[in-house]
Amino acid sequence: MIRILDIARKDILQMLRDRKIFLFLLIMPVAFTLLFGYAFGGFSHGNSDDRLPVGYLDADDSWLSQELQTLLGDSDVIRPEAYAATGQADLEKLVAEDKLAAGIIVPAGYGQTILDGKPAKLILIADTASPAGTTVKSAVLTAANRLDSAVRTALILERVAGNQVPFDYAFEEAISAWEDPPIKVTETTSSAIDVNDDGNLSLAHTSPGMMLQFSIASLLICAQIIVSERKSRSLQRLLTTATRRVHILFGHYLAILGIIFCQFLILILFGQYLLNVNYLSEPLATLLVAATAAMCIAALGLLIGILAKNEEQAIIFSLVPMFVFAGLGGAWVPLEVTGAAFQTIGHISPVAWAMDGFKNISTRGLGLEAVLLPAAALLGYAVLFFCLAAWRFQMSQES
Repeated sequence: MIRILDIARKDILQMLRDRKIFLFLLIMPVAFTLLFGYAFGGFSHGNSDDRLPVGYLDADDSWLSQELQTLLGDSDVIRPEAYAATGQADLEKLVAEDKLAAGIIVPAGYGQTILDGKPAKLILIADTASPAGTTVKSAVLTAANRLDSAVRTALILERVAGNQVPFDYAFEEAISAWEDPPIKVTETTSSAIDVNDDGNLSLAHTSPGMMLQFSIASLLICAQIIVSERKSRSLQRLLTTATRRVHILFGHYLAILGIIFCQFLILILFGQYLLNVNYLSEPLATLLVAATAAMCIAALGLLIGILAKNEEQAIIFSLVPMFVFAGLGGAWVPLEVTGAAFQTIGHISPVAWAMDGFKNISTRGLGLEAVLLPAAALLGYAVLFFCLAAWRFQMSQES
């Protein structure tokens, strides 16, 4: 055991002397997480108003036209913007230039026409053949019909009941009834799941994706240490001592594992406290995924170091798995947006299982049970890579 720890300590010190290890382990994953997060809206504010902007020109300036604007402002799909000093021609120009999705003009006498019990018309400037125009038209018709119905209801009740049901009271009650219908559909979310905006969801994918990708890239440094050990013939001299091959194998593996696991811990804390990625909602589950992912990647690094005969092969054997495993495993694009066939193929990559584990915690609000399968898959890959490395090392010609 002492020999294993000595070899691991020697490897760690040697890796830490190489500044490129910090580039791959910390600087590049942080930089690319910020870059991709910004590109996919990870730092956008979740309270932005994404409703369709609609110009609102009130030529009537009555209390009913103002009430109509309030009803339109409560819409979930359009956002009226008042244009008091703008004429119809200017409003049509703004719509034609796509600065506004549509324009609404309330003609003079609109409010009095409704109070007289007559049909009142609005002027809508929009391309009703387009999806945006159709949406605006539907929202305007809904608001106008609600206003007209409330006025008619209030007029009828005032005519029938007189002072017992005054117009203002009946109108307000009718408007309130529209806002709170007797039957409505509500959407509820389990309290176990935090509601994330699109920005947080983007970072919750980018953060583990870049962390896993560049942990594989950092195997370049780890593999080169084993290669240089072979080239300098220090490995051959070590084998002439009481140190056995299994000591060397586990010593190198322990060093790589320690470096990768420390990287994961630092980047998880970075994601949790600076990017608001919810890694620590289930600390034990996160620790399990991080540990098994580090074991898998460390075993892959050990295999690459033993297979590579020179520095050029170490570079190729490190970068090719990084691109293949990261791309196939959904580190760049979520596998959820792909078809079922690609998702199945993607899970050939251990990165896909690690992404599943981290996202089950950070975006789906699941607990320890949800990461047991990904952790088992990662552990299986770790055993496979380690066994292949041990077999290849045993068959090597160093003596």
